Amino acid sequence: MCIPLFQKVDYVGRAIDSVLAQSHTDFELVVLDNASTDGSGAVVDAYDDPRVRVVRHTETVPMTANFNAAVAATRAPLVKVLNADDLVEPDALARQVAVMNAEPDVVVVSSRHHLVDAHDRVVARDRTLRTPDLVGRQDRAAIVRRVVRHGGNPLGVPGNMLFRRAAFDQVGGFTDADDSFVLDVALAIRLTTVGDFYGLPETLSRFRLASGSETGEARRAHLQAQRAFIRGLAREHADVVRRSDVARGVARWPLTWLRHQVLMSAASDPDSRGHRAAARVLDPGGVRKK
Repeated sequence: MCIPLFQKVDYVGRAIDSVLAQSHTDFELVVLDNASTDGSGAVVDAYDDPRVRVVRHTETVPMTANFNAAVAATRAPLVKVLNADDLVEPDALARQVAVMNAEPDVVVVSSRHHLVDAHDRVVARDRTLRTPDLVGRQDRAAIVRRVVRHGGNPLGVPGNMLFRRAAFDQVGGFTDADDSFVLDVALAIRLTTVGDFYGLPETLSRFRLASGSETGEARRAHLQAQRAFIRGLAREHADVVRRSDVARGVARWPLTWLRHQVLMSAASDPDSRGHRAAARVLDPGGVRKK
């Protein structure tokens, strides 16, 4: 496993603790500190566990370069990239390694995740992999068509996924992107060009909605990047994407936009009125429970 780290002093300890609590204990954890200046490095240095190995950049590099460098620093044939403010459930590695051992043609296995706020309270449960064509073993056609129809990320964030290092290297790793959506989904899809995808209908990670405001301009840029990626995906995989897939994706776009607005509200101050309202929309039956 690896954690690309930059300025996450309040969260990186929790991320590391969740990794060290795995029921599957045969792993290494590489933490790559991207020249953090907020004290994150001191948090990592306090761990005295032979499975934790710290690597550091002397100067801050772009996000994609840091993610690729983190994977490059690993030595295991199977890799999970965990954001420095996210968490993994205790059985995540055990469940996903078992799939990889049983399915040699599978190059990436994903799971569902909870959304949590800054205080680790669950805001929304069991996100992603919500349709039958994303559960179990699936090929490129099924995955690409679902992403085009969805218009967002139905596959999972990096902490959901375990992939084969050889396949990662074969497809060129993470592609240059300033937008995390493009970074995550693009890798998963490119991996399916060299092997199959496997979706586990279990929740094995927790993705943090970072507190803080996002400007209207930044929101528009994020949505534009997302929409441009989906259009490019349909063109690049025209051999499997149907016109009906594109039409369904276009029709769904208002819902995609609305979902993004709700998620941004959920990422605001956990004690604010906007956060509480968004949490009720995302998880009306279990708001703010751990």
